[in-house]
Amino acid sequence: MREYSVPVLVDVPASATLTDTVFRRGEQEPGAVVLRRTSGGDSWPAVTAAEFRDQVLALAKGLVAAGVEPGDRVAIISRTRYEWTLVDYALWAAGAVSVPVYETSAVEQVRWILSDSGAKAVFAELDNHVETVREAAPELKQIWRMDEPLDGSAVPDEEIERRRAAMGRDDLATIIYTSGTTGRPKGCRLTHDNLLFTARNVAEGPLETVFQTEEPGVLLFLPLAHVFARLIQVVAIETGTVLSHTPNMKNVAPDLVSAKPTLLLGVPRVFEKVYNGAEQKAIQGGKGKIFARAVDVAVAYSKADGTAGLGLRLKHALFDRLVYAKLRAATGGRLATAICGGSALGERLGHFFRGVGIEVLEGYGLTETSAPSTVNLPGGNKIGTVGRPLPGVSVRIGEDGEILVKGRHVFQGYWNNDTATAGAIDAEGWYHTGDVGELDGDGYLRITGRKKEILVTAAGKNVAPGPLEDSLRANPLISQAMVVGDNRPFVAALVTLDPEALEHWKKENGAAAATTAELSRDPRVLAEVQAAVDTANRTVSRAEQIKKFTVLDLDITEESGHLTPTLKIKRNLVMRDFADTIEELYTS
Repeated sequence: MREYSVPVLVDVPASATLTDTVFRRGEQEPGAVVLRRTSGGDSWPAVTAAEFRDQVLALAKGLVAAGVEPGDRVAIISRTRYEWTLVDYALWAAGAVSVPVYETSAVEQVRWILSDSGAKAVFAELDNHVETVREAAPELKQIWRMDEPLDGSAVPDEEIERRRAAMGRDDLATIIYTSGTTGRPKGCRLTHDNLLFTARNVAEGPLETVFQTEEPGVLLFLPLAHVFARLIQVVAIETGTVLSHTPNMKNVAPDLVSAKPTLLLGVPRVFEKVYNGAEQKAIQGGKGKIFARAVDVAVAYSKADGTAGLGLRLKHALFDRLVYAKLRAATGGRLATAICGGSALGERLGHFFRGVGIEVLEGYGLTETSAPSTVNLPGGNKIGTVGRPLPGVSVRIGEDGEILVKGRHVFQGYWNNDTATAGAIDAEGWYHTGDVGELDGDGYLRITGRKKEILVTAAGKNVAPGPLEDSLRANPLISQAMVVGDNRPFVAALVTLDPEALEHWKKENGAAAATTAELSRDPRVLAEVQAAVDTANRTVSRAEQIKKFTVLDLDITEESGHLTPTLKIKRNLVMRDFADTIEELYTS
């Protein structure tokens, strides 16, 4: 199949804006719980619709008093927290445009985003964020803290109503800068319509049952500077799904238990970590063999997809009491669905979680498409694919295999970059994603690679690195993997070791004092990595197989500058910084 379209399910009126639901619910359902704030412990105090409306109104008035005009760009640099959502909606209520900045961004990145967007002011959370902004833009006078009250008492409520009434769906809502795996980030112009159209067609379409469950709740921990979390924020507000935030990834495990969400979203590495952590805990407790059997049964049960025989059902019921129930309890006990994006999860992991009772729905999208273009459905989850197009979305496979997307969710173009816009959206309105994939007979999309990342060996063989890297990262010892081989005689890989997994491995193998550098050369570690390489190689042809690998003596992380905030490898920087290491793979 070369093209698949799904008709629009929910339209958005021309006068609609993102703040409409906030003010409507505050008036019509004042006591409804719409958000919960973390108190730092097990308590999550409720925020009602009326309280949130009043806080948005008060901050919007403060912004007006501070001189923010309709159309002004205001940046936000902060971890994921309640105030992020409050500031976002207050900016929209004042007619302004929010410009999110990853809180881990370097000074030069912040300088570029503030300069390119023409930001008039910045909301910054922590002292180091303020320092970064001051160094990046010393001329910027208005830097507000996230929890700093702005006095708008002199501004009448009617001024906010006037500004809201003057806006419509086609007005610019936010400029989200791409995470920049190559080159400078580009600012994607997303309108109120882009986000509302997508959110409403998701929530009332394929994922309706996810957001219509009893007392729905979502825990956000991914950065709200990323379009994926941002879209879920909007969906939660639009549907009345109770929205909670956690600012520290290290607190996700206890926060899941106390917040008890029904929905979670993450990138593949998050789910890999959950699985690896559960496996290691089982091994440490002397129950490694039981866990391994439980995994096999969960995978088989999921693959049976409702046709499991009596024997498999009995095994599944047994392991549900011994293993699966404990895993579900560790997520708060109410989590039934998770949405995964960013890159491929891996079929075995997808089947494992579904077999455990937590269905992970993979989807596909980019900043330029307001997050999702396709998603799998509850009850129609074809694991190994990223689902079918959302309502109002068309997907086409180009002659060269590139995925093209069309719909009202597609952005309005790049900020201050008409040349890049013209190169991304063709005359027919199709957005060229740069990804390569295929549509099956039922309209499900499968991602097979990244057009710009396809390696071509010296023998002329095209190799997609993504599937090989996903397979390697499934090994608990491996943190990151990057396949190389462009214009080279064979395919090779750079591998890094996971610090958490290493601690357990050292205890089990009598190497407690060993450093990461020493372990990167340890024959036992190399044997485990080789086993992971062998597993990955079984999924591809001989010409695509990894012939050699090297284990780096350090991890590649966001802090080292080699990963984006959504944990994608910045290939050009890794190629540059480890050029000598790569060269040794082909000369030694």
